[in-house]
Amino acid sequence: MKTTDYVKELSGKNAEQLNEELAALRKEQFNLRMQSATGQLTQTSRIGEVRKKIARVKTFMQKQQAQA
Repeated sequence: MKTTDYVKELSGKNAEQLNEELAALRKEQFNLRMQSATGQLTQTSRIGEVRKKIARVKTFMQKQQAQA
């Protein structure tokens, strides 16, 4: 998914949906870290992608709090 598509998708979500998205990304990040530690990770760039997605979600959460 392109970044612009992901940002558009995030802008349409409410706070609860953003929290769910953040939790899913954190879980994925944890799983990737475990795979990396055990030597099973094949797509090392995926770790950076997930970190950036987490930052985007947190940014949208901050924007929503500032507007409220």
